[in-house]
Amino acid sequence: MNVHKMFANREGRRALMATAVVAGLVILTGCESQADTQEAAEQGPPPPQVSVAQVLVEDVELWDAFTGRIEAVETVDLRPRVSGYIESVNYTEGQEVEKGEVLFVIDQRPYRAELERAEAELQRARARAELARSEAARAEALAQSRSISREELDQRRAAAATAEADILAARAIAETARLNMEFTEVRAPIAGRAGRALVTPGNLVSEASPLTRIVALDRVHVHFHSDELAYLHYDAMARNGSQASFREGGIPVRVGLANDEGYPYRGEVDFVDNRLDAEAGTILTRAVLDNSDGRFAPGMYARVQLLAGEAEGSLLIDDKAVLTDQDRKYVYVVDEEGRAMRRDVQLGRMADGLRVVAAGLEPGDHVVVNGAQRIFFPGMPVAAESVDMRGQAEGGNELAATH
Repeated sequence: MNVHKMFANREGRRALMATAVVAGLVILTGCESQADTQEAAEQGPPPPQVSVAQVLVEDVELWDAFTGRIEAVETVDLRPRVSGYIESVNYTEGQEVEKGEVLFVIDQRPYRAELERAEAELQRARARAELARSEAARAEALAQSRSISREELDQRRAAAATAEADILAARAIAETARLNMEFTEVRAPIAGRAGRALVTPGNLVSEASPLTRIVALDRVHVHFHSDELAYLHYDAMARNGSQASFREGGIPVRVGLANDEGYPYRGEVDFVDNRLDAEAGTILTRAVLDNSDGRFAPGMYARVQLLAGEAEGSLLIDDKAVLTDQDRKYVYVVDEEGRAMRRDVQLGRMADGLRVVAAGLEPGDHVVVNGAQRIFFPGMPVAAESVDMRGQAEGGNELAATH
């Protein structure tokens, strides 16, 4: 009996010890898990990934941007010089025509008859003048022998002079009739592209009737309005000799159409208006472009850049790196410790797809160009990946120049 009690007590103690060991292990494991969780909480989330690019330092050309319209260098609204019925239309609408080419023919019959009548009248005047000259010559001979009076001699001389004047008048009438006959063939006064025919054969036209429009397209103009500050800037550059006079022309321009990337076409300013529009604060400016390939058509929308000067050692960044805080512009610069620090900046023009920074950055700064939305406060640690500044700009809008 005692043996059984001793055995039972021994087994109980063993079970109690096992339970204590298990409880200790559970407590130890819980403490370790709590320590790991606390350590992870203290470490925080990993720093956000951002792309940074080093500020570029380059000599750049500065361009001002405007919008304009393409216009023909020469435009003619073709109208007849004589009235009559249209007999024929001798050109294909929308095609190129040469200077002097017959485009419309007006019924020539009444003008041919008028020309023949005028030429006949001229011949009659010449015959009368010949007779008057002969009579005047005989009168001169008779006057030598005093066979006629002085009065009759003067009359014969006056008749001869009148006959000569009648020839001049008849010749002028005949020349007018000849011109009217020529004007029945309506010719192109310039070489260019003829538009839609506004009349068809059989219609009566007068001297005020429009027939078609011809535009010369070997060269074209682009008209745009530059603002007053730009005008003053170019005028100041001309006065200090750093650029050609705004009014004398020759300032380079770059032009792009609505579907073009950038500004692939080149031209130069050839006209500036003589006054500013007081309401809009702009002045009409015009540039000339080569159009030998017929690329431009009057009325097209055009994006225009005007050379504003050159800047040496300019700091350039991708425009996507610029952020706005109310009326202030700023960027994030990653320092040597991997922290994103805010820098307020003053911006200049665009140049070759990059933004000129007038103040706020230094050469060698690394600017965040992608991922700035992941930075929640200045000084936040970031994981920076270096990229090329110009490569980032080429991926966006090219040459969107403004000022």
